[in-house]
Amino acid sequence: MPRLLSAIAASSLLFMGSALAERQIQDVSEKEAWDVHSRVLTLDTHVDIGRGYATERLDPGRFTSAQVDLPKMRAGGLDAAFFIVYVGQGPMTEQGYANARQRAEESYQAIKRMTRAYPDQIGLARTADEVEALHAEGKLVALIGMENAYPLGESVAEIPLWAERGVRYASLTHMGNNQFGGSSNPRFDQGDDKREQTLTDLGRQLVAALNDYGIMVDVSHVGKKTMLEAIELSRAPVIASHSGATGLYANPRNLDDEQLNAIKANGGVAQMVAFRSYVAAIDPLIQKGQEELRQQYLSAGWGGASEADVKAYTEGLTELRRTHQDVTLAQFIDHIDYAVKLIGIEHVGIVSDFDGGGGVEGWDDATETINVTWELMRRGYNEDEIRALWSGNVLRVMRAVEAAAKY
Repeated sequence: MPRLLSAIAASSLLFMGSALAERQIQDVSEKEAWDVHSRVLTLDTHVDIGRGYATERLDPGRFTSAQVDLPKMRAGGLDAAFFIVYVGQGPMTEQGYANARQRAEESYQAIKRMTRAYPDQIGLARTADEVEALHAEGKLVALIGMENAYPLGESVAEIPLWAERGVRYASLTHMGNNQFGGSSNPRFDQGDDKREQTLTDLGRQLVAALNDYGIMVDVSHVGKKTMLEAIELSRAPVIASHSGATGLYANPRNLDDEQLNAIKANGGVAQMVAFRSYVAAIDPLIQKGQEELRQQYLSAGWGGASEADVKAYTEGLTELRRTHQDVTLAQFIDHIDYAVKLIGIEHVGIVSDFDGGGGVEGWDDATETINVTWELMRRGYNEDEIRALWSGNVLRVMRAVEAAAKY
């Protein structure tokens, strides 16, 4: 049974004395939390998938080592998720683009395998109306997001293909500048220009193409200048699919107040992410131990690790976080509070980044999704506000993007 950890409750007491403390902490029972949680459509806007997903190596229809699978979604009350076509940044060469296209294709086919294998449990949604219709049928909902537009190559000619396949947001960049613009985390070790980059001419074409085909422009992982230019250029609201608030914790991946206000002015939504290193400082002893575990078990990367290695790494990391002070759910909710206070609740949302590094103590896989609603209720958020944070705001943006599309 999910539980609200004592560490979370203790951290919430600290919240009461902070500058954010405009809401009074309330006593909320588990039953009260589940009553609200079960009535709210919960949508996580960023869930990664690994290699071998929806094969005999990792069957999402069963309880697995992943943070998200279908049983875990049911257990924690996670109704819908954007599953991600992700490709890390590589060389901007003909071969680099070809390799990236292949990786993107593999991820897309894996998501399709999941929905084909379990059609009675989960359906693929391409519109906001379809999200709500599938949920009303009692099914889980899959949507598709593209993290890093790099696989598109040197044109935007493949945007119609990805739109037809169901991609409903695409981030312009990832870790490293690319052919479309500057990243929030340029790779100077790979030759990225030390000057902050702007949208390229091709990047401007990409924003227009995404608008034309009803795909949300995702500004997470995007450098500030590129991001602000994209927002100015977009004729539809944008999404920051998984970012935090710099005003609470300084990290290049997070959004400062100017960026958050730009999203508000655009009518978009900023999804606050439960990713430890974006939420708060991580105990150095955990960092040191995690690096040692990575060297011992993941020296060949996730794709080259055996199931036994992955299990040993995960168990070792869990023990580290149990032994030392972990980043908590309450600290994550502080980012939601901060963004709500700054730009209004209609422009803020919730995201995990599970299976891509995301998770905090108290929300470390989909079975613990109830804890997010529980902590929001403890802080005085009502059901309508919680519904807006979990899905209402994202669905509003989706509908606005659908309405602005030309094709």
